[in-house]
Amino acid sequence: MGVAVIGASMTKFGQRDAWLQELLTQAGEECLDDAGVTPDEVEHLYVSNMASGEFEGKTGVMNALAHDLGLLPAYSERVDQTSSSGGAGIYEAWQSVASGASEMTLLVGGEKMTHKTTGEATDIIASITHPDEYKHGITLPSFAGLTARHYLERFDAPRESLARVAVKNHENGVDNPNAQFQKEITVEKALESPIIADPLRLYDFCPITDGSAAMMFTTEERAAEIADEYAVVSGIGGATDTHVVHERDDPTIMGGVVESSEEAYEMADLGPDDLDVAELHDMFTILEFLQLEGIGVADQGTAWEMAMDGSTAKDGELPINTSGGLKSKGHPLGASGVAQGVEIYEQLVGEAGPRQVDAETGLACNVGGFGNCVITTIMEAAE
Repeated sequence: MGVAVIGASMTKFGQRDAWLQELLTQAGEECLDDAGVTPDEVEHLYVSNMASGEFEGKTGVMNALAHDLGLLPAYSERVDQTSSSGGAGIYEAWQSVASGASEMTLLVGGEKMTHKTTGEATDIIASITHPDEYKHGITLPSFAGLTARHYLERFDAPRESLARVAVKNHENGVDNPNAQFQKEITVEKALESPIIADPLRLYDFCPITDGSAAMMFTTEERAAEIADEYAVVSGIGGATDTHVVHERDDPTIMGGVVESSEEAYEMADLGPDDLDVAELHDMFTILEFLQLEGIGVADQGTAWEMAMDGSTAKDGELPINTSGGLKSKGHPLGASGVAQGVEIYEQLVGEAGPRQVDAETGLACNVGGFGNCVITTIMEAAE
């Protein structure tokens, strides 16, 4: 059964006074309003969230949200797939409608993180890693630094290329009123910022963030009846890679990205050349290169050239992270993949405001851990 997205919303990302339940409720209410759907029409509710227990000591967030939004007796479920929880939520919501189990499904993703210290938050996120790596103090930033050094040296890429990813995404974030950072930076500022995991510096990393985002899914048939503009989920795929990162044959190839995007392309009967816009999981700047290559837009070892020649800019051949990406928009773990979907939806229905590009087909790639699990979603504007 064809699946459509008929509404979307996103709270302000950043350091919020509100707790998780308030953020989820805000996004959910705004999505219901945007879709023109009443609470009693919603049959399934999915809540994408990685660590409400660890961050807030809060469980049962899906049941509480169903109550707060007045969705009873809708089925509710929490979706945890680490930092790709949002993408996994899109997969679950798509499945619920495609299978015929639900005609109207609401997905809300969110995380509350900034009340923890950087060390505490980093430790919670580091629990994603394999126990054999975790006990040696391995964190995701250290993986990113090692991979970035290998990539730059192996493919003779200039350090400036990574800085240009940060500059581009900050520039895009200026036009996103819900982004955590709405300020431009220069290449020089990025290159002179403090080292975090050599050769990566402060501006190569996304921030710790609070926020929530939501999407409304229904059948194509129902969408045509109730919505003037909507997007169709034409392809979706999910995959995993080795949990122990050093067991991979090539650390510069994200196997989960390759496999999930190939699955999504096959379902949509499309290819990389058909994309008009994409949202990639730039938790670290190096990941934008690895994902561009993984989704087949660039050959291995060449994605850095796209950053240098402006191909991925908003006015470039293939705009990447028009929302500002995780780098500028922020990365509230459970919300990030949903927010990627929100951006693609808004681009396809012409609601992206000053970020708007000419787009009929868009892709979102949400990554868990350091490529341990990946969801790739392709959406197209309804004809």
